Amino acid sequence: MLKLINWLKSAFSWPDIEPIEEPQLRQLAWGRKMSPACRDKVFSIADDLVTEPDHIMAVIAFESAETFRPDIKNFAGSGATGLIQFMPATARGLGTSVEALAKMTVLEQLDWVHAYFRPYRGKMKTLSDVYMAVLWPKAVGKPEDYVLWTKATMPTTYRQNAGLDANKDGLIKKNEAAAKVAAKLEAGRLAPNLWEGV
Repeated sequence: MLKLINWLKSAFSWPDIEPIEEPQLRQLAWGRKMSPACRDKVFSIADDLVTEPDHIMAVIAFESAETFRPDIKNFAGSGATGLIQFMPATARGLGTSVEALAKMTVLEQLDWVHAYFRPYRGKMKTLSDVYMAVLWPKAVGKPEDYVLWTKATMPTTYRQNAGLDANKDGLIKKNEAAAKVAAKLEAGRLAPNLWEGV
């Protein structure tokens, strides 16, 4: 029987045909808040930065209060603006201004988000690392229990961020600071917000 099968294979051989690959189904947390072009841009940015697109989207959701608006201002009056709440000095350092950023489309501002994150390329392994790149860059790559600020040693910075001290122990750790962003990630993966497509 084996001889017959081998003979049939050789007698009726087909030319080598490249298999057709099925398009990969992609998902993006909060992707329903973005246009197709913006979703593609987020995937491209994440690929270049060697990080997860969902993590970028969760940070944008948190920083923009789920509005995904390029002109959203910081509620506390710091002057921070946009998708990742660019501070005025940060915007100037990138070669723009918060005023210019506020006038951009989401797609245009995503280029500046990319430029901001570029120095951390390959270093943002976790959601908290992506958030730390925005909140406290020296914590990127540090362990989850890394202490960002203490009430005793950095009272002003601690006071400005006291809402992040979940257990009220006078220490704000990396994982505590990122907890609200993690909640945004989970919310972004729910049906009304999750985008799926090719």
